[in-house]
Amino acid sequence: MGLIISVVSLLVSLTVAWLTLFRRGTLHMTPPVLLAFLFEGEKPKIFLRTLLYSTGKRGYVIEGLYLKVRQQDGTHTFGFWMYGQRNDLIVAGGLRVPEDGIAFNHHFLKINESGWFPEGDYEIELYARIANRSAAELLSTIHVKLSKSEATSLHVDRKGILFTWNPDTKVYQPSLQDKPFLP
Repeated sequence: MGLIISVVSLLVSLTVAWLTLFRRGTLHMTPPVLLAFLFEGEKPKIFLRTLLYSTGKRGYVIEGLYLKVRQQDGTHTFGFWMYGQRNDLIVAGGLRVPEDGIAFNHHFLKINESGWFPEGDYEIELYARIANRSAAELLSTIHVKLSKSEATSLHVDRKGILFTWNPDTKVYQPSLQDKPFLP
């Protein structure tokens, strides 16, 4: 009987060690409730707020986040990433994501490019470059639509377009925001 209890105890200890010490888990993010198209100077900027979390105890270290924005005129990379709270942004040099998660505002700009947001459907993919991994990991794909009048207001009047998630229709609802837009 003592041998059986010892074996079961050893198996439970090995399982706990696997789940807490050795298993990496996976990196996830919640769907953003807010997403915005803005300009910082002449550079197009995309803002979103989300929670990043890990399913394992060890967590993750993110070297960088970036967006791939697919639209009718092509694919654009928003590779300059900043995160933080309203008045306390950090030019991202890494972020530790623990098991219980971390929520920040994330700002993405095109690097060394001016640009615009033409009307149409957008597919926005958010990628994470994880420390000690060679390939980036796709965390989320977001779909929004920008009408002609919204695109005109964005470019001519320099207003922001705020997309808010509607849980009933399961789509992002756009609304114009006066400058300065401070999420």
